[in-house]
Amino acid sequence: MTLQADVYWSFRSPYSYLATRRYVALAQEYDLQINLCFVYPLAIRDPHFFEKNHPNWLGYTFRDMFRVAQFMGIPMAPPNPDPIVQDIATRKIADEQPYIYELTRMGQAASRRGKGLEFANEVSQLIWGGTAGWNEGDHLERAAQRAGLDLDELRAEASAQPDGLDAEIAANQNALVAAGHWGVPTLVFDDEPFFGQDRIELAVWRMKQKGLTER
Repeated sequence: MTLQADVYWSFRSPYSYLATRRYVALAQEYDLQINLCFVYPLAIRDPHFFEKNHPNWLGYTFRDMFRVAQFMGIPMAPPNPDPIVQDIATRKIADEQPYIYELTRMGQAASRRGKGLEFANEVSQLIWGGTAGWNEGDHLERAAQRAGLDLDELRAEASAQPDGLDAEIAANQNALVAAGHWGVPTLVFDDEPFFGQDRIELAVWRMKQKGLTER
């Protein structure tokens, strides 16, 4: 029997990016369906989050995410542009956000088609993998094609149905909270949350206890 797991995920989360290849590999190796549930980043849900944190928080996070990427052999570079427009010096989130809403809505539109994981995998490699100007030219179009999707179709849906898609994204966030966490990436299996890119092996261990088998 195919097992099901929900993964709560954000385009601005470096740790979501670092986990995504392994989620893809799990779905290929095991009889497992991973449902990608897109949420808006903390910068949208709580714009003052970064200003309230300890002064060392941001610096340590940058150091750690690049260290993890190097350890795992995953290409990583600061996103250019950042999906969230933010003054890094003051940590203030800009009122105008030209990227994250359309990105997340297109991701949710991809999830409607059962291709959320594929879309997240391809697009996150552009954003976090060192592609400067990932939002320009045909970068996103080609990423969507690799995911088996049509970017124009996703973009049109994001433009025509923002309220409906945002309602689904909000429902994803509520489901994440109901499952017992608030951050991303979080894999939820059988109502048990596994938060972070460093808890994937633990989640696999639990799923094997519940009958996870190789394909």
